[in-house]
Amino acid sequence: MEKIKLCVIGDPVEHSLSPVIHNTILERSGLPYVYGRVQVRAEDTAAFLAQAKEEGYGGFNATMPHKTALVELMDELDEDAALCRAVNTVVLRDGKARGCNTDGRGFLQMLSDHGFSPEKKTVTVLGAGGAARAAVFKLAQAGAARIFVCNRTPERAEALAREFPAQITACAFDEQTLSDCALFSDLLVNTTPMGMTAVAEQFQSFDFLASLPKAAPVCDLIYSPPETELLRRAREQGHRTINGLGMLIHQAIFALEAFTDTQIDAETVMPPVEAALKKAMNA
Repeated sequence: MEKIKLCVIGDPVEHSLSPVIHNTILERSGLPYVYGRVQVRAEDTAAFLAQAKEEGYGGFNATMPHKTALVELMDELDEDAALCRAVNTVVLRDGKARGCNTDGRGFLQMLSDHGFSPEKKTVTVLGAGGAARAAVFKLAQAGAARIFVCNRTPERAEALAREFPAQITACAFDEQTLSDCALFSDLLVNTTPMGMTAVAEQFQSFDFLASLPKAAPVCDLIYSPPETELLRRAREQGHRTINGLGMLIHQAIFALEAFTDTQIDAETVMPPVEAALKKAMNA
């Protein structure tokens, strides 16, 4: 029986760990799909969508620079994709394309795995890009009392705040503001690329961590390296730390459930996926 094709598209895409995650789960689940990666330039998003339909793909995931462009190409959007105005999962059925966004759900599930519920909590989020958008909207929907979005470009933080004005406050990214926000926070989340492997830019100072209550976890959506400088500093100051690997895995599980119409037991697949990722990242 010929397997149904799935893939991740992006530019660049060779670094993507999505095939490792998806193929490990597919093999464990015995589902008749195979998952690859395809480099697609920004100007070729629509052409690849047409090609995927023609070649009988069951769907595909999208990373930079396609998430925003795909929104206007979809026949239908799920609630999260419509709210975030970004698509990371495209399900193909009967010639129609349904755009989904599983990033936010993956983020919340990761927090839940670590015993954190955003309900009635105050959260500081660093950054206001695509990753922040998915995380912030899900935090708001999950009942967070206050969300401080700290960003160097005020307009981007203000755009997020307009969606949930009662819960989200746009803030600056200077040291004093970061410290002020941290002081009242139950969780701090970094969504910026600062500290990522191959990214030279780093936080100018980590002094704001001194203001964060010791009970507040520090989460960094980066998973390469597994421990960023932010997480290392936070750990050394006694904070529980969470990297982005759990979010990566959970958003993939939600995507596969959409592709295959099959419920996947996360507890069963997490250990082999984590082992496969560790092997791939150390290769």
